[in-house]
Amino acid sequence: MVCSHENHKQRSHETDGEQQQDNLMLCPQCDMLVALPPLAFGSKAVCPRCKTTLSSRWAEPRKQPIGYAFSALLMLVLANLFPFVNMRVAGITSEIKLIQIPQVMVAENYASMATLFMVLVQLIPTFCMLAIILLCARARIPLGAKVWMAKVLFQFKTWCMVEIFLAGVLVSFVKLMAYGDIGIGTSFIPYCMFCLLQVRAFQCVDRRWLWQDIEAAPQLEHPAQVGRTGLRQGLRSCQCCTAILPAEQLRCTRCHSIGHARRRHSLQWTMSLLVTSIMLYIPSMAMPIMITEALGNKMPSTVMAGVILLWGEGSYPVAMVIFIASVMVPSLKMLAIGWLCLDANGKGKDRADSERMHLIYEIVEFVGRWSMIDVFVIAVLSALVRMGQLMSIYPATGALLFAGVVILTMFAAMTFDPRLTWDRVNETIKKEPQGEGK
Repeated sequence: MVCSHENHKQRSHETDGEQQQDNLMLCPQCDMLVALPPLAFGSKAVCPRCKTTLSSRWAEPRKQPIGYAFSALLMLVLANLFPFVNMRVAGITSEIKLIQIPQVMVAENYASMATLFMVLVQLIPTFCMLAIILLCARARIPLGAKVWMAKVLFQFKTWCMVEIFLAGVLVSFVKLMAYGDIGIGTSFIPYCMFCLLQVRAFQCVDRRWLWQDIEAAPQLEHPAQVGRTGLRQGLRSCQCCTAILPAEQLRCTRCHSIGHARRRHSLQWTMSLLVTSIMLYIPSMAMPIMITEALGNKMPSTVMAGVILLWGEGSYPVAMVIFIASVMVPSLKMLAIGWLCLDANGKGKDRADSERMHLIYEIVEFVGRWSMIDVFVIAVLSALVRMGQLMSIYPATGALLFAGVVILTMFAAMTFDPRLTWDRVNETIKKEPQGEGK
C-alpha cells in the first residue's frame, strides 16, 4: 500500500510537470521563456518583454475558422463566374472577369505578371482556406499530410495579397475616371466579401493551438526557468510549430522542420537580398511601369509620373497612397532593414534600444507587402483597358522590376532573425505573459 501511494504521488507530480511544460512557450521574437496563463474566450497572451502575441483563445476554435474559410471559398467562386468591373469610353464598353485578368496578360506576352496575379491573389488564398477547413475539421488524412499542410499554411499566410489587390482595384477606378465611366460588375461585391472572410479566417486560427491539435509537442528532458531566454538555457523554439527543443537538436520531432537556435547566416542573407533589391529599385523607378496608347500615340509612365499626374488632376488622396506605397515604403523599408542588420551586429545595447528596433522590425514586416498595390493597379488597367486604337494600356518592364523589389524586400525581412536584437539585453524575470482581450 505504501509503494502504491508513493507511485501514485510520483505519477501525479509527473502529470503536473507535463501540464506545466505544456504551458511554456519561447517567444518567437525575443526568445524569452514564458508560462502562458489560462486564457478566457476572446483573450490573448502577450510576451511581457517584446509585447508579441503568443497565443489566443477563440470561442468555437474549429467552427469559426471552418465557417469563415468555407464562406470565403464560396465568395471566391462567385467572384470568378461573373463580370468584375467594366468601363465605357466614347460609346465603347469593356468588361472583364476576375479569371480573365491573367488570361489577357498571357495573351499579350506578359506571363510573368499573370503568374504573380494567379499565385498571390487566387491560388495561395484558395489553398490556405482549404487547409484551414481540412485541419480544423480533423479530416481523415495521413499525419504527414496534415503536418505538411500546416507548415505551408503559415508560410503562405504572408503571401495572401487579396486585400492589397482590392486596394489596387479601387485605385485603378480613380485613375480611369478621367477617361470614361467606371462600373462594378456582379462579382465585385462577392470578391469584397471574400477579402473580409479570408482575413477573418486567418485571425481565428491560432498557430499554437492548431499544432497542439495535430500532435502534442515533445516534452522537455530538463526543467526550464521562466523569464530566461532559451539560448541561455540550451533551448530553441521551432519557428514552424513553436515546440521547445534542445538547442543542439536540428530536426523538430513534431513538424520535422530543420532549424537552429538562431537562423544561420541571417544577417548575410538579409544584406544580400537587400543589396539585390536596391539594384532593382533604381531602374524600376527610372523605367516605365506601364504604357498608355491613345489614338495611336504611346505614352510611357513611370511611378513618379503617375503620382504627379494624379496630383495634377486633383486626386490628392490616391496620389498620396501611390506615393507612400510605391516610393516611400520601399525606400524606408530598405533603410530600416539595413539599420536592423547594423544594430544586430553591434556590441551591446539597453532594453530601450531593443524595443525600438523591435518596433521598426514589426512595421517593416507589416507594411512591406503593401508596396505591391501599384503592380496590381497595372494588372487591372492592362486587363480592362483594351479598346484598340482608341485606348489601350500595357504593362512595361518597370512593373516587373518593381514587383521583384517588393518580393526581395519581403524575403529580406523574413530571413532577418529578430531575436538577434534582444540577445545582448539583460534578462528580466517575469513569470507570466500579459493577457489582453480582443
